[in-house]
Amino acid sequence: MRILITNDDGIHAKGLEVLKAIALGLSPDVWTVAPETNQSGTSHSMTLHTPLRLRTIDERTFAVAGTPTDCVIMAVRHLLKDKPPTLILSGINHGSNLADDITYSGTIAAAMEGTILGIRSIALSLMMGFEEGSRRALWETALAHAPSLISKLIAAPWQPGSLININFPDVAPDDVAGIAVTTQGVRDAALLNIDSRSDPWGTPYFWFGFERRKSTLLPGTDLAAVAEAKISVTPLSLDLTDRDGLSRIAARLGLDSAAGG
Repeated sequence: MRILITNDDGIHAKGLEVLKAIALGLSPDVWTVAPETNQSGTSHSMTLHTPLRLRTIDERTFAVAGTPTDCVIMAVRHLLKDKPPTLILSGINHGSNLADDITYSGTIAAAMEGTILGIRSIALSLMMGFEEGSRRALWETALAHAPSLISKLIAAPWQPGSLININFPDVAPDDVAGIAVTTQGVRDAALLNIDSRSDPWGTPYFWFGFERRKSTLLPGTDLAAVAEAKISVTPLSLDLTDRDGLSRIAARLGLDSAAGG
């Protein structure tokens, strides 16, 4: 099994180092292609208007001056084109990717790109605590639980167009309460805030930031699972169609069916 690992936190991220250790426990054929710098929040963007720079670190490790999506494309279509990976692991993200987060996440996007290219892909993220003083990353939890979980997930064929989003709870390995197969949750309110400042010449500039706020926990969701100290495993699909809205929109447009008949 040939494994490609990538992330959005960058080539020097601790989570990528942890993921490499996990991947090497599954196969000796592990390749790393990750962004040169932190690309958190880039979602599924790709570089189209500037050239991509590829830096060789060793014979199986490369840094790309681009997004996570760029990294997957470069790996599959260029570096490993003669023998593409059979599994892509993206992460381990320094912080969770739950609920609405997945629409922003470069970690998820790398797995999406792998899925588009026909390769089984898993995104992995590590929850960090809400309370002051608890913002530590318990990498040992992922190290302890990811290998067997990944092995079970890849033991059977996958549906085309599907990927998996895993989030590890903010607890020690022995305190993990189990595994939950979950749906994508919804946060109570937008957490984005804008910090307005001025530079020394009086020109305004802005920082986007995210407030740390707990959400209402609905049973069966990824948010609820990690709050219960469980590993959340969420199957995602590339198909973004609102199927419940098909007949409603067709009726509004005076069509007999969603197919336009």
